[in-house]
Amino acid sequence: MPTTTAQLSPETTLLDLLLADNLVSQEQAQQLLAESQQSQRPVNELIELKNLVREEDLVREKSKLFNIPYIDLFGRVVRAEILNVIPKELAENYRMVAFNKSGDELSIAMVDPSNFKALEAVEFIARKNRFRIKYYLTSLSSLKYIIRQYESLSAEVEEALKGAEEESQLQQKMLRVDEKGLEEVVKTAPVSKMVSVILRHAVEGKASDVHIEPVADETRVRFRIDGILHTSLVLPKNVHQAIVARIKVLSNLKIDETRIPQDGRFRMVIEGRDIDYRISTLPLVSNEKVVMRILDTSTNLINLDALGFEGNGLEAMKENVRKSHGMFLITGPTGSGKSTTLYALINLLNEEGVNIVTLEDPVEYFMKGVNQAQTNAEVGLTFAAGLRSILRQDPDIVMVGEIRDTETAELAVHAALTGHLVFSTLHTNDAFGAVPRLIDMKIEPFLIASSLNVVMAQRLVRRVCPHCVKDTKIPERLEQEVWQELDRVGKTNMPESIKLTKPLTFRRGQGCVRCENTGYKGRVAIAEVLAVTPEVQKIIVAGGNVMDNLRSQFIQQGMFSMRQDGILKALRGVTTAEEVWDATRA
Repeated sequence: MPTTTAQLSPETTLLDLLLADNLVSQEQAQQLLAESQQSQRPVNELIELKNLVREEDLVREKSKLFNIPYIDLFGRVVRAEILNVIPKELAENYRMVAFNKSGDELSIAMVDPSNFKALEAVEFIARKNRFRIKYYLTSLSSLKYIIRQYESLSAEVEEALKGAEEESQLQQKMLRVDEKGLEEVVKTAPVSKMVSVILRHAVEGKASDVHIEPVADETRVRFRIDGILHTSLVLPKNVHQAIVARIKVLSNLKIDETRIPQDGRFRMVIEGRDIDYRISTLPLVSNEKVVMRILDTSTNLINLDALGFEGNGLEAMKENVRKSHGMFLITGPTGSGKSTTLYALINLLNEEGVNIVTLEDPVEYFMKGVNQAQTNAEVGLTFAAGLRSILRQDPDIVMVGEIRDTETAELAVHAALTGHLVFSTLHTNDAFGAVPRLIDMKIEPFLIASSLNVVMAQRLVRRVCPHCVKDTKIPERLEQEVWQELDRVGKTNMPESIKLTKPLTFRRGQGCVRCENTGYKGRVAIAEVLAVTPEVQKIIVAGGNVMDNLRSQFIQQGMFSMRQDGILKALRGVTTAEEVWDATRA
């Protein structure tokens, strides 16, 4: 039974409420208290940092603590005259919005009711307009949903487009304007606001990539969110060249070079966070296409449990990450979350007494206490050249972004054999393909067997939206395939939390305003982890049908394949069977 406000004593803490409502376990509570005492950080801060409780559930518990009613603002449309009672800048700075008005009573939603400056600002507005204020507590995500209503993406861009005719005339004169002159014009043109609005909305929408592409008589802007591309905006084609030119200016690329691909990067501060944009331009038949990868360098690193790793695979990862030397390889295609997992592993080992050096392309997250270098092919700083230099820096732990060639592979193996713990990635379809890939790179099998500690493969699948989830059945043919995989898992390896009944029941999001009607929100990793035991070493050295023999040994280790791991997550309602099949299709 949930705790009510009336039952609270003055000494009640947020952790007490979470325990009472079974949102955290006793074990988690003890760990939080111990970590708080050790790190001198408040328990409340650690609860939010570790994402132990769903955001809305956490705010509901806080509302009991502060004795302020909770409000969920998702899906609500606020009239402009009410919204503008609190100016946008004030709403963003103090994290509060006006969302309703009845007579002289104004309803205000806040994220932090202990912010006295915010309360003073509200009281000033109330006295000036003779309002009575009713306060509510809301989540940060809920607040951002309302703040976006001050100016929508299409409305802001439409405003910038009012000056688009000038841009069109500018493009017609491009051949007569020198590069420096064009650069100055583009900086001050309305298109600069258009680009900044697109970039800001991409970050707010948690997009990983932005595609700006010419399509027939239009320019299409698409955001990749949770691995799927969505069209966010359609612009008139006459502003396309100006948008591309503006992005080139930001990235220090050549504006007048439209015949060859170019790569660059730039940084912006959005919502107080440092955001890096990696830029790639590609000449198409009629015009250039631009793709921007968004890298939020200020994002808090996620732990392995939050990423979705669990069971025997997680234990094997934690056991091998603590070894004094050897190689830890992560495999998977581009966009499968390999870098994020590498950072989570490095974060486990990041201590004052350890020298950690990384070589990345590019640096995606900045880690305090870690020496991070970035490759630069133009000056000869490749993975191989950089790794050679790193080994002269007295490292304990080395992270190489990717093993792409024989030279890098040889250096990584050599480092692993000479007392260093080496982390890196390979592009193979599964964990079993890593060994043949290294052999293709001319690495001797006995060296692979001696240096390799663990190989894991992973994919990302979309999480079911928790706000619109419902039980569902899957097509009969797909259910038969699921049962075939479950038979391979075997009863002895099946987790106790999984209850199998016919027909199988899964969960699916119906689509709501929080998930943009997709039924999915966020992503989770599915993985297979192959620990290199003495038996595995013998298989590698013996050669022959290595991949099949490794698979047999993998089953004997009691591990789950990526598809099996995904099915177990689908049975628990974390993702859907369709997502798992799409991600693991050979």
